[in-house]
Amino acid sequence: MLPVLLSVVVISLSGVMAPGPMFAVVLTKSFRSPWAGTMISLGHAVIEIPLILLIYFGFTQIFENIVVQFILCLIGGGMLIWLGVDMFRSRKEIVSQGKDLTYSAFTAGIITTGLNPFFILWWATVGALLLMKFMAFWEVVAIGLAVFIIIHWMCDLIWLTFVSVTVNKTHHLWGTKIQELVFIAAGLLLAGFGIWFIVSGIQSVV
Repeated sequence: MLPVLLSVVVISLSGVMAPGPMFAVVLTKSFRSPWAGTMISLGHAVIEIPLILLIYFGFTQIFENIVVQFILCLIGGGMLIWLGVDMFRSRKEIVSQGKDLTYSAFTAGIITTGLNPFFILWWATVGALLLMKFMAFWEVVAIGLAVFIIIHWMCDLIWLTFVSVTVNKTHHLWGTKIQELVFIAAGLLLAGFGIWFIVSGIQSVV
């Protein structure tokens, strides 16, 4: 049982710690609030928990459907490009005037999770295998699912909160130019992922 628990923690942390759309938003939203990571993890959970339940109860084929993946790639890619452009345009107002991005951290968690086709595909493949191995040790399904979800989500919560608190407490030491560069880099990262999603979606049906 212990090796399986450790695998859930390690694989969960490796996923949440990898640079991606959600990390980019956490980084920039943290300029205004040390709890941005906490709120983003809550928005993330709104999508992830139902997804875990759907996968456990046998709905993986929905997310493996090429049409579903194509639609998610186009919508998700377009949304990430918009988020990236908004981040780039707002950088001076946020850094110099103390303003914030137009969307909340909670909303950002929902968007960067629910419209990320590769996150959903990961759960339909690697995540599904991890879930099934974990659930093999539990006779009571409800308890097993609850424990799995709590362990996985706590990894998200702890890491994202750590990042947002650290950034919030130290960003004033970086200087205006460095802070703007962070927003430019994060905006480019979001837009880059958006373009990648769209290209991947088109390639999947060609």
